[in-house]
Amino acid sequence: MTDRPLAAIILAAGQGTRMKSERHKVLHPIAGKPMLHHLLDTVDSIGVERTVVVVGARREQIEASVEGRNVAIAVQEEQLGTGHAVAQAHDALKGFAGDVLILYGDVPMVSADTMRDMIFRLNNGSDPRAVVLGFRPDDAGAYGRIIADDQGEIEKMVEYKDASEAEREVNLCNSGLMAARSTDLFILLDKISNDNAAGEYYLPDIVMLPGQSSAVIEVDDPAEVAGVNSRAELAAVEGEWQARRREKAMADGVSLIAPATVWFSHDTEIASDVTIEPNVIFGPGVSIESGATIYGHCHIAGATIGKNANVGPFARLRPGAEMEEGSKVGNFVEMKKAVLRKGAKANHLTYLGDTEVGEGANIGAGTITCNYDGYFKYKTVIGKGAFIGSNSALVAPVTIGDGAIVAAGSAVTRDISPDALGLARPDQTEKPGWAKKFKNAMQAKKDKAG
Repeated sequence: MTDRPLAAIILAAGQGTRMKSERHKVLHPIAGKPMLHHLLDTVDSIGVERTVVVVGARREQIEASVEGRNVAIAVQEEQLGTGHAVAQAHDALKGFAGDVLILYGDVPMVSADTMRDMIFRLNNGSDPRAVVLGFRPDDAGAYGRIIADDQGEIEKMVEYKDASEAEREVNLCNSGLMAARSTDLFILLDKISNDNAAGEYYLPDIVMLPGQSSAVIEVDDPAEVAGVNSRAELAAVEGEWQARRREKAMADGVSLIAPATVWFSHDTEIASDVTIEPNVIFGPGVSIESGATIYGHCHIAGATIGKNANVGPFARLRPGAEMEEGSKVGNFVEMKKAVLRKGAKANHLTYLGDTEVGEGANIGAGTITCNYDGYFKYKTVIGKGAFIGSNSALVAPVTIGDGAIVAAGSAVTRDISPDALGLARPDQTEKPGWAKKFKNAMQAKKDKAG
């Protein structure tokens, strides 16, 4: 962009009443990450030296959310407009001499390239006082309008409520995002008034002050500047983010059988030649290596899936699940803090919690690891090449040795040696003719009852 230092002011002081939530509006998630943090991550990626978040209502939520990040907090006690909000960042930027991006916590999808373009325009061409990010929506609605010439020099900016009918016909709209020099910004803010329909100090009014002109650049995709003020708008931005992520996955060599039914997290990592069937949901912390197949209706979070592994259908992988190369989990299998070593498999109706399953081991249908006694969690270790018969309960802490076999229906409470047979169930007994006598007696009783 330039060699000049860069700062960002993010406005997040609004009430967010349309969200009807106790959670601050900018902390509602998109792809599992709060909107504000999408924006903060983008700002960090372009080398911003100082970031100030302007807060108001529910400020304590934002302060807790950004703890540990290089973020300063400024407080807008009264809601007196966007110009007033930006002015509250003055003390936090004391001594800073460089360029400033003005962003909105509820406009989270603006790209790094767009931010760079704003700063580039600020320092090139006509040397504008400020750069405004404009966009052309399908429906301009009640957005503020920008009147500009063919070179992007702004002739007038006006809020919709203050615009004439002719000005409302213009479809170049103000996103609210802006770039200015720190040496100019706060001086200009001191000069604007609240003589308007709302009685507020509008940030765009700095553009129309006498003197140096300002410029507008247009964002390529209006979806970048979509704001979130309601649950419906949050869902729309989520949908747009997911659509882009699906396109990227397919461009990177991932096969999505029904793309619209797959939902990614902000940090999902998928290698090429992975196949994902319909209705799969990824929570945070998932990585998948090449050749793996995720069958339909799986929910996966906090899991690592190795090369050529198979998951599902109808499987759930919870945080700490790790599947090594060629391992398999099938329908109605749940893993939590569990490892399947190379080639191990649990194909049906199984729960593996706090478990390590050795290479090539087979877990029979209906097996569960009993890892919790109501107070503490315990580990189960299943050795290499072991075979766990169907409907077994392994009561942790317990170790099944390499090559051992657990007989179907066993409730295992003690370790089983390598290559041994573990049998933990009562002996089977038989009473000849008992069933027939029972049925006859019960039928007679039923007949008598009428």
